[in-house]
Amino acid sequence: MNDESLLYVYAVVRSSATTGPPPGPPADETLGAGLTTVTHRGLTALVEEVPAADFDEAPLRARLEDLDWLAGVARAHHRVVAAAGSHVTTVPLRLATVCRGEPGVRRLLDEGGDRLSETIDRLTGAHEWGVKLYVDEPSVGTAPATTADGPPASGGSGRDYLRRRLGDRRARQDVDDTAARTARELHELLAGVAAETVLHPPQQARLSEGPGRNVFNAAYLVPDERRQEFLDSVTRPEDLHAGLRVQITGPWVPYSFTRTETDVTGSGAHATGSETEVTGAQTDEGPGR
Repeated sequence: MNDESLLYVYAVVRSSATTGPPPGPPADETLGAGLTTVTHRGLTALVEEVPAADFDEAPLRARLEDLDWLAGVARAHHRVVAAAGSHVTTVPLRLATVCRGEPGVRRLLDEGGDRLSETIDRLTGAHEWGVKLYVDEPSVGTAPATTADGPPASGGSGRDYLRRRLGDRRARQDVDDTAARTARELHELLAGVAAETVLHPPQQARLSEGPGRNVFNAAYLVPDERRQEFLDSVTRPEDLHAGLRVQITGPWVPYSFTRTETDVTGSGAHATGSETEVTGAQTDEGPGR
């Protein structure tokens, strides 16, 4: 490794929390030559040398258009962060944060040191839990085929057709109103136990796990000593209205609670955007967004 090597920065931990590199996944499940660390100002960055053909600034921009390649990077990123986070408080950096050599990593730690240290302090002794509420689409009447003008092509009257359509619309609205009320009550209860909360947009259908439409998607930073209280506060299936389903996932490294405004683009690093966030990418192995 030399000062021109490209180092992919996965995460940052407190130097005093570990005497060596935090445990990581096998080398064939990472992105490059194997995990190592760079330490500066009491912080340790978990890094890996990666090939310039993929991760130098110009080829990386092109690579980011390849969703299959990007998904592979996201999975490797999450595996490394999760392995480290299972042993020590870990701040994951934004997907595809790359520095030029150890000097670039040290500049990143120097310029973002205060923010990173504060984040580690805030996250110590807590984990992220995700809670989603799903609603099943209500059963609707089967309307006869329609002509281009809308009324039934045969069988039944236009009035019957419109009556069914109105009934279907009201049924959907009733379900949505019940789901919104349940989501408000659930969030108020869980937020009373959690240290912090983040409300994410409902997940797109293609990313949702299981049937139904996602109508509520939240993350909770829960102190470890209140974990059981938090889990006990999640609405039990038998207490939910028919057609509603709650999903809880975790514990995760607190991806949703590790944002920072530190800009490392001037410190020898390039990333997937102009703003640097210490947050993870959504993958099928990590917390859903």
